[in-house]
Amino acid sequence: MNELPNIIGIIGVAMILSGYFFSQTHDKFTKTIYYSSLNLLGAILILFSLFYHWNLASVIIEIFWILISCLGIIRFIKRRK
Repeated sequence: MNELPNIIGIIGVAMILSGYFFSQTHDKFTKTIYYSSLNLLGAILILFSLFYHWNLASVIIEIFWILISCLGIIRFIKRRK
C-alpha cells in the first residue's frame, strides 16, 4: 500500500510530461482544453503523492501548477462562449 502514492504521483508526472511534449510538437496544442486538463490532473495526482511523501517546495509548485491550469481552463471556456 505504501507504493500506491508513488504510482499515482508517477502517473501525474507522465501526464504533465505528455502535455509538455505535445506543446513542443504540436503548435496549437496549448490552446486546447486538453493541455490545461492534463496539467491540472497531473498536478493533482502529484500533490496527492506528496501528502504521503511530504516536500514543501514540491507542494508549493504543484499548488501553483493547479491554479495556473485552472486559469487556462477558464480562459478556454470563456473563448468558447
